Amino acid sequence: MTLQQFLLILRARYKVALLTLLLTVATTVVVSLLLPRQYTAGAAVVVDVKSPDAVSGLMLQGMMAPGYMATQIDIINSDRTAKAVVKLLRMDQSPAIQQQWQEATQGKGQMIDWLANLLQKNLDVKPSRESNVISINYTGTDPDFAADVANAFAQAYINVNLDLRLAPARQYAAFFDEQTRAARTKLEKAQQALSAYQQKNGITSADDRFDFESAKLNETSSQLTGIQGQTTDSQSKRQNAKADTVAEVMQSPLVNGLKADIARFEAKLTESNINLGKNHPQTLRSEAELATLKAQLEAETRKITSSIETTYQVSKQREQQLQGALGAQKARVLVLNKQRDELNVLRRDIESAQRTFEAMSQRASQSSIESQTNQTNIAVLNPASAPSVHSKPRVLLNILVSIFLGTLLGVGVALMLELANRRVRSAQDLVEALDLPVLGAISSAAGMLQHATQNTLAKTATTGAHA
Repeated sequence: MTLQQFLLILRARYKVALLTLLLTVATTVVVSLLLPRQYTAGAAVVVDVKSPDAVSGLMLQGMMAPGYMATQIDIINSDRTAKAVVKLLRMDQSPAIQQQWQEATQGKGQMIDWLANLLQKNLDVKPSRESNVISINYTGTDPDFAADVANAFAQAYINVNLDLRLAPARQYAAFFDEQTRAARTKLEKAQQALSAYQQKNGITSADDRFDFESAKLNETSSQLTGIQGQTTDSQSKRQNAKADTVAEVMQSPLVNGLKADIARFEAKLTESNINLGKNHPQTLRSEAELATLKAQLEAETRKITSSIETTYQVSKQREQQLQGALGAQKARVLVLNKQRDELNVLRRDIESAQRTFEAMSQRASQSSIESQTNQTNIAVLNPASAPSVHSKPRVLLNILVSIFLGTLLGVGVALMLELANRRVRSAQDLVEALDLPVLGAISSAAGMLQHATQNTLAKTATTGAHA
């Protein structure tokens, strides 16, 4: 169908199209005037996503997520929020509403669910495009009731949002309380194990005791080393064949004095033998004195060498005693070292239990505070008020829409009538219908008459102008 054919059809059936348009507009006007007036009340809430948490002081990353505002809108539209509105307005306690529920559902199901479903049908929640403000609109036949429901939805949304935050906090608080008690019990057991071990082994200060015993072991080891040196020295002197070469003998003042006296008397005796002879009394007396001095020297040498033997035996004995004491001290230090290691293990158990207890106690305190808070990041920005002008029906908008729809409907009716009773409106229709060429076309009489009239008027105007 060409545009010319379409326009010819509309010209031929314009009355039907116009009648359809008028009926559509008239019906729309009548229905719009007969419909009950509805009022829309709106409340605005603001969601703060940039302030830190009031308890922990931390920024919650979930609030910055792109889907956070969409989640808040879903919460407002949820059944839980609608049920909270029913409870806030005490609609389930109204006898009239109970009667309506009985008539509508025959007593089947829960009335609170039925009321929540009715409220959700007239609820419209819209987020602001460039801010964190959410508009909560409710439409009803009573302006005061619409405002009350809108405000109730805002308050219910705040309450539900707070419950959604507090429910996990309460669970965490109960969990961390239990963990804190378990950590405290573990810490007490670790402390009791340490005390019992100290009492069992008589330990008051393990570090001081270990240091004392270690110092004692070092001292015993030093004494043993010294005694072993003395024993070795005494043994070497003891095994020496020449007693007069022993250091003690050579360093003895008495021995050196006796040797000097012997040397003097020997010189004197030699002189006496030369001057007086061997049988002279003075020579004999000198020989007797010299023999006495030699006997004293020999006795003193034997005494010194005997003292070396005694020293060797004493040193040997002392060495054995110190070796036994050193072995016993080593065993004692090893025992103390083992005890100290076990004490360190017990102390580390206590430190670990202490850290766990402090961490659990801190988390339990924080969770307890979070479970008791009544603060939320949502606040009512603009409460709803009873509207003075109805929002529905919109008569002007409905008329404009009806004009558009009536025009389309009228054109559609005209086309349907034309298709049901097809007629020839132009030469092109004959070409399409008969598939034959058109040799000529005769205009309608009305068209010819109109054309002749226009020509006559033109000629008369021209003659008048020449005259």
